[in-house]
Amino acid sequence: MMPKETNSNGVVPILRIQDLIVEFGGHTRTLRAVDGVTFDINRGETFCLVGESGCGKTVTALAIARLLPAPTAHFAGGEIWLNGTNTLKSPESELRHIRGGVVSYIFQEPGNSLNPAFTVGSHIKDALRLHRPASATDEEVVRLLKLVGISAPEMRIRNYPHQMSGGMQQRVMIAAALACEPKLLVADEPTTALDATIQAQILDLLRELKQRLGMAILLITHNLGIVKDMADRVAVMYAGQIVESAPAREILCRPLHPYTRALIDAIPKFGRAEDRLAPIPGNVPSLDAIPSGCRFHPRCAVTRSECARVAPELKEVEPGRWVRCPYWQQ
Repeated sequence: MMPKETNSNGVVPILRIQDLIVEFGGHTRTLRAVDGVTFDINRGETFCLVGESGCGKTVTALAIARLLPAPTAHFAGGEIWLNGTNTLKSPESELRHIRGGVVSYIFQEPGNSLNPAFTVGSHIKDALRLHRPASATDEEVVRLLKLVGISAPEMRIRNYPHQMSGGMQQRVMIAAALACEPKLLVADEPTTALDATIQAQILDLLRELKQRLGMAILLITHNLGIVKDMADRVAVMYAGQIVESAPAREILCRPLHPYTRALIDAIPKFGRAEDRLAPIPGNVPSLDAIPSGCRFHPRCAVTRSECARVAPELKEVEPGRWVRCPYWQQ
């Protein structure tokens, strides 16, 4: 029997999530935020998790290193294999080495993640002390700041976060995430609070560092424009489920699920004659009001009567291409 940490091709990816279920709540009521999510990320690739806010992307990412608040959040099913280890069954002592040493995180709005009472050099040294104590030196911090493109790093290590711009703060977060040489970098909306020019610089930096260091990246975004430039493969999430998964080029050029099509149609297109964008009607359902049948059917432009009654399964409709919709069109 094939080990569970391998994928269907017998390859051992750096990350394999299988039938993950995450619930929030207590004894009287539970809300399911992630419902049966399955995907894997190969070593050295960029995998994008796409969807609107509230679809379960961040909860899925935090589950990888068990960063969700217990006992409010609990794992009701599934497995997460990270570099050959099932993190859902790992003791806390082992997780301390996995966090930062195997997987590191970059979050949106770095100003909320950096402690204003400590210098940027201290933030990076804290990560080094835990996983690479012999390297917790000013020289190594300067090297990391140079790696992420911060000028005059010898001076900047003594700066406090408020003395840096948003783009420089995000570079510090990336330097801290890379300090322990992780095999997987999780970037959760890393450019949301930045202007367009700085966004492009941060994405270029992530692409360059991936090639230089050989790490895999899980990039979480609601912006399919970013996916075009960054992703090798893409999974689209809606209401806690994967609704489509495919290589990036295929999913952008020929989306099969109506939700994926709607996301692509909502991207502003320069030079388009129309004055108005094409928004998706309605909102992502709240966890206590998940629709019956297909979860997207109340907002779907091609819904049929059966969609409200039958919950579709995620099926492989082409090699390497998965869709949760029985009425997809090529």
